Amino acid sequence: MIPDRLILIVPLALVPALIACHSAPVAVPISPAARAAVIVDPGVTTREALAQSIDAVFTAPDMGETRALIVWHDGKMVAERYAPGYDRNTRFISWSMAKSVTGVLIGMLVSDGRLRLDSSVPIPLWQRPGDPRGEITLRQLLQMRSGLRHVEAGDPPYTSDEVRMLFLDGRDDMARYAEAQPLQYDAGQKWVYSTNTAVILADLAARVLAPGANPEMRRRVVLDYLRTRLFDPVGMHSAVPEFDAAGTMVGGSSIHATARDWALFGEFLRHRGAAGGVQLVPRQWIDFMTSPSPRESQYGAQIWLNRPATSGSPSLFPGKGPADLFACEGHLGQYVLVSPSRRLVVVRLGMTPEDHTDRVAAKLGDLVGLFQ
Repeated sequence: MIPDRLILIVPLALVPALIACHSAPVAVPISPAARAAVIVDPGVTTREALAQSIDAVFTAPDMGETRALIVWHDGKMVAERYAPGYDRNTRFISWSMAKSVTGVLIGMLVSDGRLRLDSSVPIPLWQRPGDPRGEITLRQLLQMRSGLRHVEAGDPPYTSDEVRMLFLDGRDDMARYAEAQPLQYDAGQKWVYSTNTAVILADLAARVLAPGANPEMRRRVVLDYLRTRLFDPVGMHSAVPEFDAAGTMVGGSSIHATARDWALFGEFLRHRGAAGGVQLVPRQWIDFMTSPSPRESQYGAQIWLNRPATSGSPSLFPGKGPADLFACEGHLGQYVLVSPSRRLVVVRLGMTPEDHTDRVAAKLGDLVGLFQ
């Protein structure tokens, strides 16, 4: 017979073991698709950890639909995965990631001496005597602080200026719609995210490259410039920009390219504007693009920064990601994440409702955190 005092002691002795059993982490199985997506030696992290993080981006609740994910580390692709129906030859729409391409395009024109960063921009409608829009500089347009009246992502959608410009009354001549807006704030004083501003920048590119040209010539000259100076040297041979009926590139939202080519664009940015050992745009221009706007700390010049927001919520993950990380971002959860210090580029393409994209960013932040 067991003594009474042992009957009391034995259960107490088992408590630590029971607690340990209860708190032991449950191993999450890694899907064959995720494991196959990762090379044998991905570098600073393990294959299993990276595969598990990739699985989360594809399958975690509220991720929406992830269609492509690429991880490029230290100059080589270490992971690549696609959802059924998509592959390495699929061209994906950029949505607002196009703004970063437009920002590079403008940087090349500044480097060529065709535009000046701190001069008023040559928009004829703004050059009339007494028009206060004549004071808007190229720098202010790039940093989303032009002062032009604008509503982005309004509710209902048809009240949004980018929707009206892209799909309704402005669609045939998008730049004309965007440039016709009056000033709502003094130029330079307030940050307002604006897809329409990127179209104004694209119009400027066409004006200086093909002054007075007809729509077809505007389209051809800008496309040839982009292919010769950016897309082909970077290796983005799949890249196809859209143009409106007036021959203006839809520079705020509509460039199509494969996931691999978006990763190559990220590598180009990581190398401060160089590709294949050739400096395609001055390094100082990429430094400018990735420096905070005076009116919004998480935004540079047509690119997002991994910093706390001056107003609103952070777009990325400043609490857990590297401070030098920046991103091309697009509607419905398109991301090209770049961290020079971690020698890292991550591309995620898909379709996630806008009110859930913060969760996609958080999962991508977890993935980035594997590369220390």
